[in-house]
Amino acid sequence: MTAVAVHAVAEGPEDAPVVLLMGSLGSTLGMWDAQVPALAERFRVVRYDTRGHGRSPVPDGPYALDDLVDDAVALLDRLGVRSAAVVGLSLGGMTAMRLAIRDPERVSRLALLCTSAALGPASAWHERAATVRAEGTGAVAPTVVGRWLTEAGRAADPERTAALERMVAATPSEGYAACCEAIAAMDLRDDLPGISAPTVAIAGADDPSTPPAHLRDIVAAVPGSRLVVLPGAAHLANIEQSDAVNTALLLHLDPAGVGSGDERHAQGMRVRRAVLGDAHVDRAVAGTTALTAPFQDYITRCGWGEVWSRPGLDRRTRSMLTLALLTALTHEHELALHVRAALRNGVTPDEIGEVLLHSAVYAGVPAANRALAVAQPIVDELA
Repeated sequence: MTAVAVHAVAEGPEDAPVVLLMGSLGSTLGMWDAQVPALAERFRVVRYDTRGHGRSPVPDGPYALDDLVDDAVALLDRLGVRSAAVVGLSLGGMTAMRLAIRDPERVSRLALLCTSAALGPASAWHERAATVRAEGTGAVAPTVVGRWLTEAGRAADPERTAALERMVAATPSEGYAACCEAIAAMDLRDDLPGISAPTVAIAGADDPSTPPAHLRDIVAAVPGSRLVVLPGAAHLANIEQSDAVNTALLLHLDPAGVGSGDERHAQGMRVRRAVLGDAHVDRAVAGTTALTAPFQDYITRCGWGEVWSRPGLDRRTRSMLTLALLTALTHEHELALHVRAALRNGVTPDEIGEVLLHSAVYAGVPAANRALAVAQPIVDELA
């Protein structure tokens, strides 16, 4: 099938790197409204209506996933963009994966939200296509939005819920049904190891359509990729947890990180991940809000990018100093975190015991006793 000229909108500095946003089945480019202000400060943000959706053409179906990829490539060509960072959610994530597999030179970085490499059974998608062709997209709109948002999210904002149902119901029946058939025929699992673009996968913890296990399978197959799971989010995590998604995207798409354009932040993030582990840092990033973003930037840039990155002491020594100081100050939550970090940095359980014994002399027996109580179960678990 010939590529179609999809309806697209570009925002942000014209000379900035391009981020291409690919949307969900049943959505228009408006589903990305919460991401554009954050991304457009640093990127040229291009979003578009998938063929058969919104203001894009509606060719007769069925469609294949490669047809949707052809449309995206034609859009990039039309804009004179050789390579872009690509962000896709659900059907958009499937399209983004196939683009990264088929035309790797067009994808500089990849972010996959609430999606799957194979989403069967095919019969369910063919049944939905038949329903939509017979009764219209309005027939499935309430069920679809019931999966897009958590129950709490729907109850908290009925107006938003109704607007999303109208979005689905306004989707042309043939376009929706033909995209269902593309999903039915899709299986990218064997090709995922061929994705070379740096990749992050973002899952909604409460997503009934593409649960976190689907994203874990993608991360297990794509070399060097990592997973962020967002609590309190269903299928459209970018809407329900927009701040957390924006932070995760900015951290991935801009290696310099959120809130800072200098190398110290990038260096700090590398050291922070090496010392504390990706899982902890991902949780911290996912929980970042407008209120806490400056603090996250500060500790990453100054604590990790400057002090922890200095060559005067190695990481083992810094870990032991940190344990002693946290013991003296009775900061038990941070102490537990840094016992784990110390073990990662090569500090032995016996050395941890010596640090805490030494701390008893100078910081007090009660503080050291409590520190030993915090450290023991972690040592038992990890050593």
